[in-house]
Amino acid sequence: MSALRRKFGDDYQVVTTSSSGSGLQPQGPGQGPQQQLVPKKKRQRFVDKNGRCNVQHGNLGSETSRYLSDLFTTLVDLKWRWNLFIFILTYTVAWLFMASMWWVIAYTRGDLNKAHVGNYTPCVANVYNFPSAFLFFIETEATIGYGYRYITDKCPEGIILFLFQSILGSIVDAFLIGCMFIKMSQPKKRAETLMFSEHAVISMRDGKLTLMFRVGNLRNSHMVSAQIRCKLLKSRQTPEGEFLPLDQLELDVGFSTGADQLFLVSPLTICHVIDAKSPFYDLSQRSMQSEQFEIVVILEGIVETTGLLHMPLFTRKNQC
Repeated sequence: MSALRRKFGDDYQVVTTSSSGSGLQPQGPGQGPQQQLVPKKKRQRFVDKNGRCNVQHGNLGSETSRYLSDLFTTLVDLKWRWNLFIFILTYTVAWLFMASMWWVIAYTRGDLNKAHVGNYTPCVANVYNFPSAFLFFIETEATIGYGYRYITDKCPEGIILFLFQSILGSIVDAFLIGCMFIKMSQPKKRAETLMFSEHAVISMRDGKLTLMFRVGNLRNSHMVSAQIRCKLLKSRQTPEGEFLPLDQLELDVGFSTGADQLFLVSPLTICHVIDAKSPFYDLSQRSMQSEQFEIVVILEGIVETTGLLHMPLFTRKNQC
């Protein structure tokens, strides 16, 4: 069994078929020759390698209304397909509504029937039906300029609607275009050019047992005021008997000495000294391989080209 574990690692467990045919039963060393390996059920990460947190909010109830109170941030946080759908839907509904208002004014004044009378002055010239009213609205909203269709001074309700349309159009443009601009300028993709080492290692450095990993920047543009932090996510039970499923512990990577402030122009090695204050101090090599924990690395900095704050996440399970 030890030879099998050395060959396949701890991701598999040795099982055998019982003689009664009741299924697969775990076996210890020397308990029968008919053994096979089946993969263990892997634990899902709390934070994926791309920085996405695997957290789902449930049982919110009436708390969902809080998202609508900050509608702008809610729209920015939505996925791109929903943003594009809301963008197109809002403009389509607003355009159809305002075009309908122009058609209603022409209909109530009788302009649709008297448009071809020579001495009659309509509210909007050359508006005969809904498509022509829609085209007049598009010319007004897009500031293309009046030519064949134009508003006259004999229609006070049309002037009021024109002012309302200008105000409403400015609000919709500022809200939706601002939302799309903020979403496009988010520096999430900047994390694709920030590389972390595939594995973290524990070794002696300067006479101290140290947990180390590397980080590097592939772009020529710098990360201004770059700062790195590490969190250890591990379940634990308090002396009072309370179970904490995702307890967060801070890993010191140079906060006291200022080593956490990075000048990221070349690949750097981030070090965490395993001393009496470290959460790994009481763990042996075997217990570290069997324990379930996760290290989340947070690199925070300002993108030089855009001036936006960027905070990519990197996660590593207990694969040291």
